[in-house]
Amino acid sequence: MTATDIGVGSTSTGTSELQVQYPKVGYVRPRTPDSGSLQPGTAWSRQYQRLLLAGDIAVVCLVLAAAHLLRFGLEPGQAVVLPDAQAPLVAGFIALAWLGTLEAFRSREVRALGIGSEEYKRVINATLLVFGILAIMILALKLDLSRGYFAIALPLGLICLPLVRWLWRSWLTRQRVRGHYLSRVVVLGRPDDVRYVINQIQRKSGAAYDVVGAAVQGKNRKESVAVEGRSIPVVAGLDDVVAAAARVQADAVVVAGRVKGGNDYIRNLGWQLEESNTGLVLATGMTNVAGPRIHFRPVEGLPLMHVELPQFSGVKHLLKRMLDVVLAGTALLLLLPLLACIALWVHRDSAGPVVFRQQRIGRGGRTFWMYKFRSMVQTAEQDLEALREHNEGAGPLFKLRDDPRVTKAGRTLRKYSLDELPQIWNVLKGDMSLVGPRPPLQSEVTAYTGSVHRRLYIKPGLTGMWQVNGRSDLSWEDSVRLDLYYVENWSIAMDLMIIVRTARMLVKPVGAF
Repeated sequence: MTATDIGVGSTSTGTSELQVQYPKVGYVRPRTPDSGSLQPGTAWSRQYQRLLLAGDIAVVCLVLAAAHLLRFGLEPGQAVVLPDAQAPLVAGFIALAWLGTLEAFRSREVRALGIGSEEYKRVINATLLVFGILAIMILALKLDLSRGYFAIALPLGLICLPLVRWLWRSWLTRQRVRGHYLSRVVVLGRPDDVRYVINQIQRKSGAAYDVVGAAVQGKNRKESVAVEGRSIPVVAGLDDVVAAAARVQADAVVVAGRVKGGNDYIRNLGWQLEESNTGLVLATGMTNVAGPRIHFRPVEGLPLMHVELPQFSGVKHLLKRMLDVVLAGTALLLLLPLLACIALWVHRDSAGPVVFRQQRIGRGGRTFWMYKFRSMVQTAEQDLEALREHNEGAGPLFKLRDDPRVTKAGRTLRKYSLDELPQIWNVLKGDMSLVGPRPPLQSEVTAYTGSVHRRLYIKPGLTGMWQVNGRSDLSWEDSVRLDLYYVENWSIAMDLMIIVRTARMLVKPVGAF
């Protein structure tokens, strides 16, 4: 039996109201020794892994070839300072070491594919490790190899490998939207838990699952479960779920929350599913915990699940600050002409200062001045009270879709988030980060209750999970859930993914007003 946990919760299971919107989902279905063929769920994953392998091989070969051409040109020279016969051997050794390290880091493991940042982290870590080991070998063995060759190959690999993986993932996502490359699952549990898990799977096409049925606990079960306009047939109860899974050709059974019979029932269910080569997925009540923070360590047959504590300081945050400085500084230089044009536009469009500044709350409750291009009339602050009764924002946020205070230029700037560009200066100063929760007003912080204050554990961001997942279209609860998930599980790879998605959102804005 193989099981993978996904974040889930509901009032019936006693879990928190704040849930992870993008849980780590996936599973590796067991193969019995006498199984002669792969079932659909495994078949698509094996096919996709072969595509990724072909892509990795192509990228590694092209990167090494490009590094040679950029370093030595087309003249008959040496890619390394070695006899001609040994040059191809060295390149082949590097390629095999690189591909082997990608395999050792399980960069094509099913559970890391198609969702989240773990796949990219493994690719980047494998690339850094292999080049680090090669550098040590060159120094230790005193090999006379071209340092420029490696200086070109490493950054090319760090860019091209994740880029190709992202292209494959985009293709996979499009296929899943059309109903392809999905694993058929039956969701089992209490009615509330079943509805919650099905809803989470349906909200995100990248979840890789197609729910074909529900197995509901209880005697008075209905014929179907309605979730977000879709009717999921109830195909079984707890006692006959194995036969039902075989009947509907399910690839896995997802156990949603706690079920009657507890651990004994789940153990026996796993044994029965093994006989039909059907996988088992367990949905726990753990929320706001990303996959990399969870580790299983068996002790004398007892599977213990260790959850790493979130880190709010240390080397990771130093690297994040370095990334902020490099990217923000580069962006500021490249965007200077655009910033000048926007400033001129704002100045001519309406009276008032070009840049609007406002006190916001940063990390640890510290206040700072946040900068924006002015998108409203000068009297916007004074006019606010008269508009509060028309508030369309979620929670303590004030939002008004047709806000009369917004200027003509401001509507365009706000739609494409161009009014936020001066905050790049806030990032350089250290008040903000490129990625993080939105910087709140003091009035919003005053209205925070419970765990919402955890948003202030890290620096606010120029962009974040809130901005790339619907912005003002999100409910207050969804916004908080996304921000808290980021606060506790962020990584450099996740930051880079959010930055890329933000760039896409600027072209096709959603929820901006």
